[in-house]
Amino acid sequence: AATKMQNDAGENVDLYIPRKCSWTNRILSAHDHGAVQLNIANIDPVTGQYTKTSTTFALCGYLRSQSEGDEALTALARKNDSAPTN
Repeated sequence: AATKMQNDAGENVDLYIPRKCSWTNRILSAHDHGAVQLNIANIDPVTGQYTKTSTTFALCGYLRSQSEGDEALTALARKNDSAPTN
């Protein structure tokens, strides 16, 4: 089981929580200069309008260097219902 640094109220008290790649679950280190974090707008499926919310995805530099970033981002957006399926 993973140890979580929480106080009695259940609030997170870690000083540093590393980001992870949304596709590979690799930890994004400070030296991963190819890593990106993208905010994808959430769209109302009925009206097609922006809902003023967004979903954040992080992609590691390794994934991008293998030219798989666009495939991963499309799959993540479709899984999250942020992209059309056709």
